[in-house]
Amino acid sequence: MLALGLNSGSSFDGIDAVLVDIDIGADGLLKRPRFIDGKSVDWPKRIAEQVLAAFENKLSIFELCRLNYVAGALYAEAARSLMRETQTPPEALTVIGFDGQTLYQEPADQRRMAEFASDENLVGRWLEGPYPCGLQIAEPAIVAAACETTVVTQFRPVEHALGGSGAPLMQFLDFVAFRDIGPVLTLNIGGIANCQLADMDRRRMMAFDTGPGNVMLDHAARVLLGKPYDADGAAAAHGKVDETLLSRLLEHDFFHRRPPRSAWRLDFGSSFADKHIAENRSLTPEDLLATFTEFTAMSVSRSIRDHIPILGEITTLIASGGGVRNRALMERLRASLPSGLRLAVSDEFGLPAQYKEAIKFAALALAAQLQLANNIPAASGASRFAILGKLVAAPRLARGVGSMVQQRERA
Repeated sequence: MLALGLNSGSSFDGIDAVLVDIDIGADGLLKRPRFIDGKSVDWPKRIAEQVLAAFENKLSIFELCRLNYVAGALYAEAARSLMRETQTPPEALTVIGFDGQTLYQEPADQRRMAEFASDENLVGRWLEGPYPCGLQIAEPAIVAAACETTVVTQFRPVEHALGGSGAPLMQFLDFVAFRDIGPVLTLNIGGIANCQLADMDRRRMMAFDTGPGNVMLDHAARVLLGKPYDADGAAAAHGKVDETLLSRLLEHDFFHRRPPRSAWRLDFGSSFADKHIAENRSLTPEDLLATFTEFTAMSVSRSIRDHIPILGEITTLIASGGGVRNRALMERLRASLPSGLRLAVSDEFGLPAQYKEAIKFAALALAAQLQLANNIPAASGASRFAILGKLVAAPRLARGVGSMVQQRERA
């Protein structure tokens, strides 16, 4: 079955579109997706500026409403472009999956969630604040109408309703793709980095954010170098890690949270980076980037050591996401990982690292359309298995149109 996935993650570096073919295995579950083609589309400058303003809570509700539709149209254009290039008609596509651009994400207050365990106080779960919530934009109806293909989107709210973290979401694809070779660890380095323990036994699986991925590095490159990112980590490679700053960074409150845990741009984003840049003006741009790179690598390695209970059984960490293109970061990761843990890239397993997050949404959407459980409660903290995602059917699938026309003509 052909599925199309779209993604623009927390790094906000463009919209990725992928076309994959996914079969059903003998166990009735999805098999590892087969990558066919993919492309990336930049956010137009005018739209990107609005999204960045929304990250900082600087848009009115009226502006945000229109931006939701604008983003939906941009996602639709990315999907249609890939459909044209691969000569894939709507009739050949089973589903399009995407989550939309996350603007805000609020993790659960795990210490207080037990107070609201009873279903009798549903409103209080969110009014009083302990349950997680989030907001994604990119109106799915526009994508379904423009592509004449059924869309499944917004996968996190069902997880939130069941007390789950809703982030990360990579664990379902990792179960689909790697259950036959588990247990293995996977690492996705987007704006925020996340780690998953994939296993044939879903009860043993884990998923949690490790901390910053590219978000601090990209912001620092814009501020210090006047560039959108530090290509290949070249500037960081010429710098020296400042141990005092590194120690302060590792004191962040995020690292005291237990899995399942999620982070957002506001944890490690522009304000956090700017604070430490301003407090360390004596350091060169290269030294700051080297320290931020080491911070990202240490966040990953410490999280793995601290939170993976069966680390001794695991020999491979499979990395994906834009961060794998940062040579300096990958070198620091290899140096800091536990002994005996090989760092591989997902391309080795047929899943291009650049497109793995978009492939994830194609798999989640197809599972939802087939009414297959596409969450991993042991990894997310959700109370039970569920079908994540909201479905918008393709307009061409509407039935009874002919009979309604005939009734109007007779009238």
